[in-house]
Amino acid sequence: MKFNWIFKTAIATMCCAALLFTHAAVGTSHIGQAEAAATASTKADKVIATAKSLRGKVTYKFGVNNPSRLIFDCSSFTKYVFAKQGVSLKWGTAYQKNQGKYVSKSNLRKGDLIFFNNGRSSKISHVGIYIGNGQFIHNTIGSNVNGVVIGKLSNYTKRYATARRVL
Repeated sequence: MKFNWIFKTAIATMCCAALLFTHAAVGTSHIGQAEAAATASTKADKVIATAKSLRGKVTYKFGVNNPSRLIFDCSSFTKYVFAKQGVSLKWGTAYQKNQGKYVSKSNLRKGDLIFFNNGRSSKISHVGIYIGNGQFIHNTIGSNVNGVVIGKLSNYTKRYATARRVL
């Protein structure tokens, strides 16, 4: 009788332990995903803050990557800004358009790289950083601007090409 009670207690204990272990292994796997998303969101905020801090300080020049003088083209600007947060990007939209993971326009998150063509060709020729609320920050040149500006994505609908998540 005593042996039967010990045996049943041991079986019950093992079953409870197995259930607890299964819950810990399966039931909380979402915690790791949530922590990764929170880390990416924090990093995105820092990337955006760095980019915004460079408004009025950076000069745009096509084909230039000169961090010491803060002279960049669009992709060397994104390379520089992301590097400040420990994210390594290659220089050139031809390379950056393949880094990270594809993101649809409807699923953009802060910190995503967004790519544009020139409106006359489908070839990607420009990159910026999505900052949320339908806006992005980029280094550009135009008739009234040379440097880092914030633009509305809705003004670039015809030029929008794709997006990549690197965080």
